[in-house]
Amino acid sequence: MFYISTKKLLTAGLMAGPLFTLSWLIDGASREGYNPLRHPVSSLSIGSNGWIQAATFLIVGILLLGFSLALIRILRSQGVSVGGPRLLALCAIGLIGAGLFVCDPLSGYPSGLHTARSDRSISGILHDMFSAFLFIGYPIAAFKFYKIFVQKKESAWANYTKFSALAFICFFIVTSMGFGQVTGFVEYGGLFQRITLTIFWIWVTLISLYFLQRDRKVVMK
Repeated sequence: MFYISTKKLLTAGLMAGPLFTLSWLIDGASREGYNPLRHPVSSLSIGSNGWIQAATFLIVGILLLGFSLALIRILRSQGVSVGGPRLLALCAIGLIGAGLFVCDPLSGYPSGLHTARSDRSISGILHDMFSAFLFIGYPIAAFKFYKIFVQKKESAWANYTKFSALAFICFFIVTSMGFGQVTGFVEYGGLFQRITLTIFWIWVTLISLYFLQRDRKVVMK
């Protein structure tokens, strides 16, 4: 039976965020007409080089899925609720789905295009639907991890997780205003989205390190 060690799966979580960030940084800098302050990360999946961002979504989604499996193993062995890791798995499925379906043009990219809500393609609708798994799933997952850390009497990690979720929600709301073409926010929709996603990936990276260091007996299995 094929088996991947818990340590390797936790390491997958450690790799996911830096890989995702490095991809949009490099790919975004090379795209003509693409403005990372204004345009979504997903817009990089449009065009002849769109396979780069699509592949990033798929690979990072698989890494996050493996990470969530590691957390399920660890928390289940401790008799703790695995609701949080399951929601992270849902976030991972959202990333994979976002890689399978290309988004519609938004906020002027590419070529000054913007897709009206009534003109969205099936692919664009499915992309947005899967993306919602992450943007809705993470705050709920963080709340569940907050309760786990409280139960473990890890007040610093509990407070950090709560703060991370609240900051994520706030920046996601502002991001939605930018991509929703609200005056004064459109020019910075991409920036707000990147802050939102960075909050999520920093949390994933730090949680990976936490479990790699704190649960060595389980991790080695």
